[in-house]
Amino acid sequence: MPKRRDKSQDTDAELEKNVVHDAVWGEQGAGGPNYRAVSAFSAFVLITKADIGLGVLTLPVVFQVLGIIPGVLIILVVMAIVAYCAAAIGPFKQRHPECYTLTEAGRIFGGRWASEYFFVMYMLDMIFTVAGALISLSTALNALSTHGACTAIFVAVIAVFGFLCCSVRTLNHVAPIGWVGLFCLVTSVLVLAVSVGVQDRPADAPQTGDWGREVKLFGTPTFAEAMAAVNQIVFAGSATSTFFGIVSEMREPKKYTKSMLSSMAFLTGVYIAIGTVVYYYCGQYVSSPALGSAGPLMKKVCYGIAIPGLLASLTLYGHLAGKALFVRILGGSRHLTSSTPVHWATWLGLQAACMLVAYVIAEAIPNFSSVISLVGSIVKPSVSIIPYTLMWWHDNFRFVPAAERTARAKWTAALNVLIFLVGAFIMVAGTYGSVKDLIKTSASTGPWSCKDNSNSVHE
Repeated sequence: MPKRRDKSQDTDAELEKNVVHDAVWGEQGAGGPNYRAVSAFSAFVLITKADIGLGVLTLPVVFQVLGIIPGVLIILVVMAIVAYCAAAIGPFKQRHPECYTLTEAGRIFGGRWASEYFFVMYMLDMIFTVAGALISLSTALNALSTHGACTAIFVAVIAVFGFLCCSVRTLNHVAPIGWVGLFCLVTSVLVLAVSVGVQDRPADAPQTGDWGREVKLFGTPTFAEAMAAVNQIVFAGSATSTFFGIVSEMREPKKYTKSMLSSMAFLTGVYIAIGTVVYYYCGQYVSSPALGSAGPLMKKVCYGIAIPGLLASLTLYGHLAGKALFVRILGGSRHLTSSTPVHWATWLGLQAACMLVAYVIAEAIPNFSSVISLVGSIVKPSVSIIPYTLMWWHDNFRFVPAAERTARAKWTAALNVLIFLVGAFIMVAGTYGSVKDLIKTSASTGPWSCKDNSNSVHE
């Protein structure tokens, strides 16, 4: 008998041929979408765009609460923890190629209950982030139009447009949106940094007389305020739950770690630079989202440039939310990778359902910072910190006899326990802080509000 070919030896060129087997996507053939076409550079762009967007717009406010020195230190610590956890995805994916989201990973290291828990957390992460994108885009439209329409109408229009963008079937086709979005958002925050440096005073400061800028090296927040600020940093740097989906569509998954670490280094520099510069020049009058700090004219300019970036965040997270359900429902059937009526009806129906749920959340919690803080405390530790320590434990410690565990393995296990406890602390204490913040802000801004969320009508 002829020797059976090892399909694990397929080259990138062979991936483009008629039929290829993938542990997630099954048999991919002619007539269906190619779910393995993302390059290493596109992966860098998607990873970076998954992180930068909503979170960076709250960081100057974080510095106002914590002070510059604690703010910088916490950003460094959080980004180091997130990068360490995200690095576990590459080896785990190679050992368990059937993993597409944390759902499958949870089933491997924790069984059915862990699988279902992490599936719920993953979906909450995706949907709440889409809701935050809807709010930030409605803020942008309010700023550009000087509150030209009811905010609820803006959110509804954006949700419809977002559905159309999210319905693109593969990340390879979402990547160009990510490139444009990343460029626009980085340009926007750089323009913001320059604008606040040359302007006479921030938009929210008194426009006559001495405005008394205060810049604190060390803040004096309450415990609840400090944890709400930490939640926002965690949100800004914790898009790790999207990385399984990105690596699953890479042509060369082995290049994932390099793309991810490059992205994390870039993001850390941007977060510290933008947060410190904007806070230094605006002091206690920094706005949230931060693009509102640039004054009436430059605020319009910054928001106009940022819209493609915010739309890219909406597209990426909405796409991944629908695709997680799509793989869960059609996994193992021919409809997953064939353009059948069932394939299209399921895909479009799930995208519409995810966007509808995000729309309801955005209208029920219309305050941008509150959404970011809530997600950063309740959801992010469960999808960006905690599970990756369990993945390492499962593959490197759990089934290794005690006599064969090296000193390095034991020290690494201790580090993972510490990171697990940090994630649990953020989840418990951070939830307390975010709920207190939500109660306070909900008193002034109710659900389904037409109120201007960009403060443009007062300028």
